[in-house]
Amino acid sequence: MWRNNSLISLFMGSFFSLPSPANLSYWWNMGSLLGLFLVIQIVSGLFLTMHYASNIEVAFDSVSKTIGRDSNYGWVFRSIHANGASVFLALIYLHMGRGIYYKRYGNLHTWSVGVVLLALSMLTAFLGYVLPWGQMSFWGATVITNLMTAIPIWGGALVTWVWGGFSVDNAALNRFYTLHFLVPFIIGVMALVHLVVLHEEGSGNPLGVFSSSFKIFFWPYFGVKDILGALFVLSLFLGIVFLAPDMFGDPDNFYKANPMVTPVHIKPEWYFLFAYAILRCIPNKGMGVFALVLSIVVFFFLPWVGGVSYLPTVAYQMVVWLWVANFFLLTWLGGCPVKDTFTHLAQVSGFLYFSLIILFVWL
Repeated sequence: MWRNNSLISLFMGSFFSLPSPANLSYWWNMGSLLGLFLVIQIVSGLFLTMHYASNIEVAFDSVSKTIGRDSNYGWVFRSIHANGASVFLALIYLHMGRGIYYKRYGNLHTWSVGVVLLALSMLTAFLGYVLPWGQMSFWGATVITNLMTAIPIWGGALVTWVWGGFSVDNAALNRFYTLHFLVPFIIGVMALVHLVVLHEEGSGNPLGVFSSSFKIFFWPYFGVKDILGALFVLSLFLGIVFLAPDMFGDPDNFYKANPMVTPVHIKPEWYFLFAYAILRCIPNKGMGVFALVLSIVVFFFLPWVGGVSYLPTVAYQMVVWLWVANFFLLTWLGGCPVKDTFTHLAQVSGFLYFSLIILFVWL
């Protein structure tokens, strides 16, 4: 009788009896892990928003004192939320990296929705980074939003509209807080769309074999594997939360935002550093902003120009590994101080970033 229920039938068809390729590896755990951490981020964020005050006079104290000290286990929720953002973005990068390595971007709709999810997640992370109203939060917001002035004609007016004034002030903080609260729910809806489209187009596998005889039920074979993967990642995550809660934080953010004192070295969170390195190494502001946006938007074009072959060659996989190594180099360079040596290295690395992506198309 219960199988006749439409909602239960949808759940059973999506997770329990879903036909899945028999040779899926642990690299296919990233999707379920992302769903788990999305729930963690939304739930922990709801608890934090009960005590956060989106006013420049008290925002810093509401995070460091009210949440960090006065609220029972507030520091735990803050650590979970702050470090969960890093884990969530890292899992997205791994998830997309696996898709590139096995040429799964041929699934046009699934890949396109995934890139939208990447962009929305990066936007949400940036908005959340501003909310503690520390030194790096304020100056990071000022630098990044000022990039819109590179847009011809309307750039200046657009920045003023985003700020709600003529500087990053109370109006901007309120707007960022509101968007940071709302966008994760949009991400949740898009994640469901991503899942539905994936089940319609079919999941890939390391060998690129799509025969129905090569498939087995999702549960228990892959359900148990996902649970084991989740337990492993959660153990590492909780180790960071309780033993090194400030591992990914910036020391300047322990000081309240001061518009009169500029930090010696302004840099974003680690998951933005690859794009920041590309932006910073180009002398022309307009071209730098264009390259920064293109570093994300370029993934939209892979399904259109990358062909539909799901069997990557050895040469293709070697190029992907070179691109991954270059990605790590760009991330490191984005965190380095502004010096000629690092700037020249970033220019070479940025050129390789786009050149290797172009090679994906030809191999």
